[in-house]
Amino acid sequence: METARRSRYRQTMTAPVAHAGALLREWRIRRRLSQLDLACEAGISTRHLSFIETGRSRPSREMILHLAQGLEVPLRERNELLLAAGYAPVYTAKPLDDAALAAARKAVNLVLNGHEPLPALALDRHWNLIAANRAVAPLLGGAAPELLAPPVNVLRLSLHPDGLARRIVNLPEWRAHLLERLRHQVEITADASLAELLAELCGYPGGGSGDSASGAVNSNSSFVVPLGLATDAGTLNLFSTTTVFGTPLDVTVSEIAIESFFPADEETATALSRLAGIQRFQTPADAEES
Repeated sequence: METARRSRYRQTMTAPVAHAGALLREWRIRRRLSQLDLACEAGISTRHLSFIETGRSRPSREMILHLAQGLEVPLRERNELLLAAGYAPVYTAKPLDDAALAAARKAVNLVLNGHEPLPALALDRHWNLIAANRAVAPLLGGAAPELLAPPVNVLRLSLHPDGLARRIVNLPEWRAHLLERLRHQVEITADASLAELLAELCGYPGGGSGDSASGAVNSNSSFVVPLGLATDAGTLNLFSTTTVFGTPLDVTVSEIAIESFFPADEETATALSRLAGIQRFQTPADAEES
């Protein structure tokens, strides 16, 4: 069983084959830490860490997990580190529709539905839509049907010229904000798919200083970068927060993020309440519930 489990994970690995020490060294450099920094954090000698990184010493499963935790390596990549050292993965990676994740799905739906009449949506690691509440649908008018076909990539939908970009009144600022978030995510995860998505999005029009567009957004929202979205109900000025599971032990659950939007002014709050009755935006989670 353990051999089959290892094989299954190896087939999904995208990183080049390397020993665990070399991979740990890559993560240490990515985190801009010296060997001394990491050794002090982990409570080991720099000599021991150096031997691990060069492959002169085979780290134990516990040491790999200890160093990975100190380096804030995502769970998916912690499994890859274990495989590279010859150990079986310790974190499961079940599909979201697996019965074992029913409680996680229920928690996501509770957060989304509880946020109404304000929009909120759940995303996977690659910014693909998992679920959305009823307040999201009214914001998507005018987007090309192909951008709304599953799997819906929220970043592509937001910045594509045939998506929401033409209705974002402060597109340069919002675009810069999203691209910076994605760049940071690429940096901390080293995910090749995210890097490809970043390259794609950078090729979309809409950049620039944004000086003229910034005036369209209510100055009361200056404590964050807001989304200014033109709708039939007027311009909505929104800011967002991100929620993740606090102590995940499953890869899929660890990669779920809930984006919750809030009104940046009273006019937006009133408009969202008026829009709340419009038909729900269908998602895979909706199909499961029905």
